[in-house]
Amino acid sequence: MEQGGRLLRAMEILVAGATGYIGTRLVAHLLQAGHHVRVLARDPARAAAVLPSGVEIVSGDVLVPATLASALKGIAVAYYLVHSMEQDEFSFQERDRQAAKNFADAAAAAGVQRLVYLGGLGESGARLSPHLRSRQEVGAILASAGVPVTEFRAGIILGAGSAPFEMLRELTERLPVMICPRWVTSLIQPIAIADVLRYLVDCLGEPATVGQVLEIGGPEVMTYQEMMQRFARLRGLHRLIIRVPVLTPRLSSYWVDVVTAVPAVVARPLIEGLRSAVVVVDPRVQQLLPIARTPFDVAVRAALRESRPGAKEPPFRWLGRLPSRLRVVARDRLWPAVLTDRRAVMGSASAGAVYAEIMGIGGPNGWYFMNWAWRVRGTLDGWWGGPGLDRQTPLPDELRVGARRDLWQVLEAEPGRRVRLGALMRLPGQAELEWVVAPRPDGSAVYQTARFQPAGFLGRLYWYSLLPIHGWIFRGMAHAIMLRAGERSSVT
Repeated sequence: MEQGGRLLRAMEILVAGATGYIGTRLVAHLLQAGHHVRVLARDPARAAAVLPSGVEIVSGDVLVPATLASALKGIAVAYYLVHSMEQDEFSFQERDRQAAKNFADAAAAAGVQRLVYLGGLGESGARLSPHLRSRQEVGAILASAGVPVTEFRAGIILGAGSAPFEMLRELTERLPVMICPRWVTSLIQPIAIADVLRYLVDCLGEPATVGQVLEIGGPEVMTYQEMMQRFARLRGLHRLIIRVPVLTPRLSSYWVDVVTAVPAVVARPLIEGLRSAVVVVDPRVQQLLPIARTPFDVAVRAALRESRPGAKEPPFRWLGRLPSRLRVVARDRLWPAVLTDRRAVMGSASAGAVYAEIMGIGGPNGWYFMNWAWRVRGTLDGWWGGPGLDRQTPLPDELRVGARRDLWQVLEAEPGRRVRLGALMRLPGQAELEWVVAPRPDGSAVYQTARFQPAGFLGRLYWYSLLPIHGWIFRGMAHAIMLRAGERSSVT
């Protein structure tokens, strides 16, 4: 087997996420390259129906650690193509973290030599969407177990059947006039599916890609508006695009759900990922894996040739779906499953100093802002049979999972980076408080998220009646953490 002029040996390869859009195509390319391919599947029968012959299918689930050891036995390289697209913020990030940790630990125990992961391209910072942040976090978790990882980060993938391409195609083909929000002006660097697969396969023959995070994109940078206009020209269509400043990513996703076959639950993460530039800023991959990248027009024509045209939909048929979709919009806006308060604060303090302040929050140190309000809440909680505050017991030197911190319990503590607390107080629902600390060239950032999953009408009444004071407290607490960290940094 030859690749780029080099003779390569066949490898024992496992693919997790093989039944997804990328996975099914990757399996075929790996088989064609002469590798022995095993896939991990929760539903082996479904996997057998969509995967090519010659692949070995084993039953397993990345969320069930006991199923992974046998699947990874004898494997040299494992591809990890698993990620969630759900909107439930109480679960999707945690599921992705746990799945990645399970897989990384099992791969290390099985002696796997290398992991290859396809994540999401996007600049770090406050505007990075929760899904992109989660995908980048998964890459770090995979690397934490000691198995070398090659992580590719891609933006919009152009290929028949991919959700981003189908969203582009159906929006452009079905709407002569498009009213678009500001995110259509964000810069993007789309990449052809053929190039993505080439990178994923060719990295096996290039040792220099081991342990690297590589950003991949096509040869052209454009806005989403320009992409729609170019697609329209290729299809011989004339489209008028009008930009407005009022459509949020959530509302845009509902509009996509109405007009196209891409459901809102998938469209929203895609759109949120376009709120900021999605372009390659580190072009090292061009030196490590120098391939001839596919131009946008060529990639679109290839995708259109591969598409299986069905019955032509009558013009404006999508309007018939409008009443039911509007009901969904109203329900999601007025009655969301999870209510959130997000804060992002940048500062000159080091990430270590910020994490130290988070580690010291609660107990005798208080909550850094409006401590009198926390004392009132703790007193009321004690009256109602809850744990109340504990301002006497000294805090331990480190955060331990399961330990109590006043009205909260530590659910997760990733030293130097992340803390997640679950509420112990009496509440008409479930509450979480999370901090993620990220280093920046000029200091650091702390991302604070409060989540509340209300139990019925009483839970919603509780959240909205306290919304002004909660907003004041959460904003003040996030800024106080960074301020105290800055003082700590200046002292040290």
